[in-house]
Amino acid sequence: MTGAAGLALHVYRDGASASLPLVLLHGFPLDHRMWDDVAPMLAGDGPVLAPDLPGVGASPTAEECGVALGRGPEPALETAADAVAATLHAHGVHRAVIAGLSMGGYVALALLERHPDLVAGLALLDTRSASDDEQVVSRRLQIVSTVMLEHSLDAVAGMSTTLLGATNQVTRPELVGRLGEWIADQEPAAIAWNQLAMATRPDRTEMLRGFTGPALVMVGEEDVTAPFAAARQMADVLGDVELVVVPQAGHLTAIENAASVASGLNRLMARCAAVGD
Repeated sequence: MTGAAGLALHVYRDGASASLPLVLLHGFPLDHRMWDDVAPMLAGDGPVLAPDLPGVGASPTAEECGVALGRGPEPALETAADAVAATLHAHGVHRAVIAGLSMGGYVALALLERHPDLVAGLALLDTRSASDDEQVVSRRLQIVSTVMLEHSLDAVAGMSTTLLGATNQVTRPELVGRLGEWIADQEPAAIAWNQLAMATRPDRTEMLRGFTGPALVMVGEEDVTAPFAAARQMADVLGDVELVVVPQAGHLTAIENAASVASGLNRLMARCAAVGD
């Protein structure tokens, strides 16, 4: 990684340069491929971009990103947000609609806080603006300890099942295999870094009050990781917001019901375009 930009940026669509780009931020412990089903259903002619976050896919390690950005190697979602902003700027993107699912939502919130001029519209999917409680922090730290001690992904392998809703766990077993393959491609060091970064993130609920652009909050009906209450909390403090519950889906709505997610993002993009007219 040279300078302050260098995340691997997957381009689903080049699009018209005059149109707002849509930037898709992936969840944990996955990479940009979690958007593969959604991207072909997105309307409009603007660019659709999906970075691999620090340490993931073809991107530099999280520590390298932190050092290049002058933040140091310590785990922090702010480093991921700064890396996304720097990468977008390096590709000529200075204003975009930002969509993040789960950990990607945490990064989107940090991006909004640190680079507000970049965010024209905001989609928060299966995520939360509140910080973790003690129980969740303890669970994250246990995963970090196990991953680093064993230098394996065994501690997160089961997420290929648990992140899915109860319905899809039974009716769509092929999704478990697909997620398992993606999880197996990740690096233990990145898993540990991201868990520590998530465990130390602040509560950004009140920060959302200052966002005046169009917003979408979406949650799976069967999401037990970031349930409806977390979605409602964010929607309540946003102004121009659409709140959508995706039926028969868990924490990974973009994979479990790509059509619903694409439809919501299409509506958000149309609202953002109308604001710009």
